[in-house]
Amino acid sequence: MGAIHLLLGPVGAGKSTLAQRLCEAHGAVAFDLDDWMVRLFAPDRPAAPDALVPWYTERAERCVEMIWVVAQDVGRTGTDVVLELGLVRALPRRAFLAQLDRSPFDVTLHLVDAPRERRRERVARRNATRGSTFSMAVSPEVFEMASDLWEPPTQRELAGRRVVHVDNGAER
Repeated sequence: MGAIHLLLGPVGAGKSTLAQRLCEAHGAVAFDLDDWMVRLFAPDRPAAPDALVPWYTERAERCVEMIWVVAQDVGRTGTDVVLELGLVRALPRRAFLAQLDRSPFDVTLHLVDAPRERRRERVARRNATRGSTFSMAVSPEVFEMASDLWEPPTQRELAGRRVVHVDNGAER
């Protein structure tokens, strides 16, 4: 069985960069919710900011379900999997963690964080350079909204799990 690496953290914390490193180090296959959302739904994205969260949430839930199905198939081949699924809200994250608990996979949670101002700078730079971790432009308004939605995992969520804390506050 392959191992599962679940990346958790707010927008701009460095999850995509860590995903690339984990894939290189472990020969893993990455599943990034943002990539799926852009490829499947970008043309349908509403322009009105107040419509964005409900639109996004419904589609993201469907993508996460399908990503999990495919990720399990990949993991059963003996290949490690890196999951970058958003999971910024506690309730859906707890539901997904319960699925992981029922799975036969060895799971590591990678909790990635950085100060908000540092994350804001990174997102602006990523928008401008469109480098290897770019999947979609994140406007300042969407950055603030997504940052406000982030609910860090509680000690109860992390208890009994293999957790790697990654502080990405340093300049890169």
